[in-house]
Amino acid sequence: MKTTVEDFIKSHPQMKYTYFGGKGGVGKTVVAAAVALWMAQQGKKTLLASTNPVHSLSNLFKQDVFGKPVLIPGTNNLFVQEIDTKDTIERSKNEIREKISWFLKFADIPTKTDDFIESATMNPAFEESAMFENMINIMLEDAFEFYVFDTAPTANARRLLGMSKVYTLWVNKMYKSREEAAAMRLSLSFRKKKVAEEEDPLMEYLSTFRDRIEHMRVLLTDEEKSAFFFVTLLESLPIAVIRRFIGWFKDFGIPIGGVIINEAIDKSEVGKDSAQFIINRVKMQDKYREEVYKSFENVCGEIPLFDNEVRGVDMVKKLTQALFSSPD
Repeated sequence: MKTTVEDFIKSHPQMKYTYFGGKGGVGKTVVAAAVALWMAQQGKKTLLASTNPVHSLSNLFKQDVFGKPVLIPGTNNLFVQEIDTKDTIERSKNEIREKISWFLKFADIPTKTDDFIESATMNPAFEESAMFENMINIMLEDAFEFYVFDTAPTANARRLLGMSKVYTLWVNKMYKSREEAAAMRLSLSFRKKKVAEEEDPLMEYLSTFRDRIEHMRVLLTDEEKSAFFFVTLLESLPIAVIRRFIGWFKDFGIPIGGVIINEAIDKSEVGKDSAQFIINRVKMQDKYREEVYKSFENVCGEIPLFDNEVRGVDMVKKLTQALFSSPD
């Protein structure tokens, strides 16, 4: 172990945005909750938000946290929210309807917008785009001192966080095309002065949107303010997922905080009289633990396998204590 989560955060006093990902089923949600609770215990007004379309936070905390930040009873600073993607999608559809109407008006194309809207919103990535928009809004509202995002399984998190770069490329191309179209329209017009002075709502939107995306990109890639943590079990598949995707996050400039091992069997509880299944699992975990420490730059914590499921504030507190206790 090189740097614990606690040491990492304390060595980055400006740290404000953390993201937790990994293969499905490794415990991203409970680990993110543990970190969020610890930050809240340090006196930081903290938001734990889920960007996973299949939310788990309401079940974890045994209360409805869908659609808006909810202060968790028994804590002073921990707010939890499952992002309402459906509402964002509907809002995005309405915005797209307006933008397409602007485009058709300026291009003098006499057709209905519904067909264009249907094509634009049927894209498989549209839900992720809507989620990214909501994530931007939450971060730029700046209503909290610390943010913890429980992301979807790594492949989805990769696309979600990578959208800042994709959007930047798309908006720049759209902006350039719009400028060229406006210049051509002006050159062909007999009313050059009047046309030049007309407002172009699409250009205004693209300019504003580009500024927001650039702000988001800066936040995502600021190693003093942002960090992505991978969660893994001591098994082959989740380790392989991290190995496959960690380079991509680095290439996109998203700082890596480290790897957190979840559900490690406490070997002090295992003896010669233990069930053979348990003994075999310990040997397997020892093998993959060695692989994890050799493969990744910073393994910043191990969380034991509890005899009860992590559900409810008390169990989250227990997990928090395990993750943030001083290593031997």
